[in-house]
Amino acid sequence: MFNHQLIAEKLGIIHSSFNRLKKLAQVPIEEFQKNEDAQDIAENRLRKALEALFDLGRHILVKSGAGIPQDYRSVITMLKEKDILPADFANQIAGMAGYRNRLIHEYNKVTVQELHEILQTRLGDLELFCQYITKYLANKK
Repeated sequence: MFNHQLIAEKLGIIHSSFNRLKKLAQVPIEEFQKNEDAQDIAENRLRKALEALFDLGRHILVKSGAGIPQDYRSVITMLKEKDILPADFANQIAGMAGYRNRLIHEYNKVTVQELHEILQTRLGDLELFCQYITKYLANKK
């Protein structure tokens, strides 16, 4: 049985982070490079969004009886195998598992340029993930 409060909480974290990151994505790279607060907020919100995304995916897999993912990448793989995420999208977002690990374990190697690039090119993945999960859950009612 799904924990709908947990699901709502994780979706809320992703949406809140997405909205904040979307504003930061409008900051030109030159200004972003000079603004440590913007960098810190972007890194923190991206990490939070990815943590919530993978926690949510794991919860859905476990509670639907699909199994227990062994790592973050396998969360995405298993969501794809269970047709919760379309294959093309799963392949597109799978790399974010590695980026989540980079934010957590190799934070000293994250560059301002790559962070800004993700804000420019990958934020839509967060929104799409939420849409696919919401659609899946609506079909389970």
